[in-house]
Amino acid sequence: MTSIRIQARPLLSKSHFHAHTGVAVLVDENTRLHCYEKIKNQLPAHSLIEIPAGEKHKNLTTCQKVWQALTDAGMDRHSLLVVMGGGVAGDLGGFCASTYKRGIDFMIIPTTLLAMADASIGGKTGVDFGSLKNQVGTFNLPLATCIATEFLKTLPTPELRSGFAEIIKHALISDRAVWNTIRKKSLDEQDWPKLVRHSVKFKSAVVRKDPQEKGLRKILNFGHSLGHALESYFLDTRTPLLHGEAIAAGMVLEGHIAFGKKLLTKSDLDGIAGYIHRIFGKIEPPEAEKLLPALRQDKKNRGNVILMALPKSIGKAVYDIPVSEREIRSALGFYQTFQT
Repeated sequence: MTSIRIQARPLLSKSHFHAHTGVAVLVDENTRLHCYEKIKNQLPAHSLIEIPAGEKHKNLTTCQKVWQALTDAGMDRHSLLVVMGGGVAGDLGGFCASTYKRGIDFMIIPTTLLAMADASIGGKTGVDFGSLKNQVGTFNLPLATCIATEFLKTLPTPELRSGFAEIIKHALISDRAVWNTIRKKSLDEQDWPKLVRHSVKFKSAVVRKDPQEKGLRKILNFGHSLGHALESYFLDTRTPLLHGEAIAAGMVLEGHIAFGKKLLTKSDLDGIAGYIHRIFGKIEPPEAEKLLPALRQDKKNRGNVILMALPKSIGKAVYDIPVSEREIRSALGFYQTFQT
C-alpha cells in the first residue's frame, strides 16, 4: 500500500529516493511558480519537466512530451518520477510513469484540495481520449503520497471550491456527522486539515478492500457518472467546468435519482441540493441527448445498461444501480427548477 504522509516536516524523506538511479519532477506552470520552490531543497539532483495546466491538456499528446523528456534525461527503469500538482498532473504523471519502460516508480505531492482529498489516493492514473474522461489509464499505486495542506494557501477560490466537492461526496457516502458539520459552514469556515484527513482515511480504507474497483470502491463514483458527462460536454465550450463544479452538479442530479428510487428522503435531497447550490451556484446543463453519448461510454456500465453509485441515506452508498434515460431526464428537470 502507498505510504501516505500528511503534514510531515520535512515533507520529503531521504528514504523516498535512496533506491533510485535518477529522479525527475513533473510540474505544471502553476505549481512551478507557486509550489516547486517550497520543496526544491528537499529533493536530490533531478530533472524538471513542465507541462501546461488544465484538463484540456490531459491527453496522449502531453504524455508524449513527458515520455520524451524522461528519455532525454536518461531515466531508466529504476528511476523515480515525482509528480507535483493537482488531479490532472497526478492522473497524467502517474499514467506516464506506469507506461514508461513498462513502469517506473512515482510519488505524488498533491497541491490542490481536489488532489489531497481524492485524486492522489488510490492509484488511479489516466488521460482523456477525445472528449471522454479518463478513457485510457491504469491502476498503479504511487510509491508515496506526501500531503501538506499549507499548499492550499496558493489556491484561488474556484480551485479550493472544486476540491470541496470531493470532500462533500466522501461525507455523503460515509459519515452523516461530518456532512452535518460541513453543511453548517461556508467555504471559508471549513477546517481543511481535518477534512483532508477524514477523506484520506475513508478513501484509503475503501481502496485497501477493493484496489481495482471490482465492487465496494465503485461507491466513490457517486456524482461522477453525470458529473463526468457534464465535464466532457462543457470542455468543448467557451465555459469549461472545473472537475469539482461538474461533480457538484452530478451529486445533485444523482441525488435526485436516488430519491426517485427511495434511497434518499426528500429532506436529505433538498439538503444536498440546497447546500451545493449555495456553495457552487447553478450551471445550465444541456438536454439529456447531449449527455447520453458520454454516459453510455462510462466505465461503470455493463453492456448497454447505465450503472451508477448512489447514496442510500446520508452516510451510506450502493453501486451498480441501473438508471434509465427517463430518470436522467427527470433529474435534469429537478436541477433546473430547484430553488434554495
